[in-house]
Amino acid sequence: MPRPASTRVIVSANQKGGVGKTTSTVNIAAALAQLGQKVLVIDLDPQGNACTAFDVDHYQGTPGTYEVLVEGAALEDVVVPVPKLDGLELVPATIDLAGAEVELVEEEGREQRLKTALARSPRVGDAEDRWDYVLIDCPPSLGLLTVNALVASTEVMIPIQAEYYALEGLGQLLKTVEMVRAALNPSLKVSSMLITMYDARTRLASQVAEEVREHFGDTVMRTFIPRAVRVSEAPSFGQTVMTYDPGSPGALSYLEAAKELAKQGEQR
Repeated sequence: MPRPASTRVIVSANQKGGVGKTTSTVNIAAALAQLGQKVLVIDLDPQGNACTAFDVDHYQGTPGTYEVLVEGAALEDVVVPVPKLDGLELVPATIDLAGAEVELVEEEGREQRLKTALARSPRVGDAEDRWDYVLIDCPPSLGLLTVNALVASTEVMIPIQAEYYALEGLGQLLKTVEMVRAALNPSLKVSSMLITMYDARTRLASQVAEEVREHFGDTVMRTFIPRAVRVSEAPSFGQTVMTYDPGSPGALSYLEAAKELAKQGEQR
């Protein structure tokens, strides 16, 4: 696929846990890399689940997002390549990150730490060796780490589980996005909503999808991610479903979602 003219910085956010946020981030990142894009994933979740899916070390003390946010380290100094996936790199997260919110609470410009790091990087922008996509995976909360991600990004991708409580809490997330846009980042917008764990056999899933599309229109991606065992299994083998079982329905759906995300950028 053609590369975007400059780096697209996209945050995957939803404070509701278990909606497939990290799963969607790592699989779309892997799919974009398979489509010939240069991709950086920034893991901002102290649990480090993105690291697990990419088979990258994230034991305590591993240089990563903690050093970027708290110590002002350059992204290039903490980036590691993802095994088995050319063009994909990762900034790891460790448990050290859990203390970052407390350590930063009295620091000036604490909400802008990640934005500053991206602005300083020679690989963010329109240079030939740029990252085409920077995908930021957030913790399931609306704390300082997520605010840093929202301030640093231009686009928000919201994974939404196809279940009864799908829209619960979404209002709070959208309110936070609006507050960040008003006070810190006027270029921020919700560019896509991705329906995950979709079970075509149930009426409930289609009703939730219809309701979300009714509320948010074309922001909702046409591709739905099915509830699939292979998608859940892959991280236990240190892989995304894109390499674990490339022909499975989950992998094919994430590939379509990645193409859709890329085409959104062409239309802007």
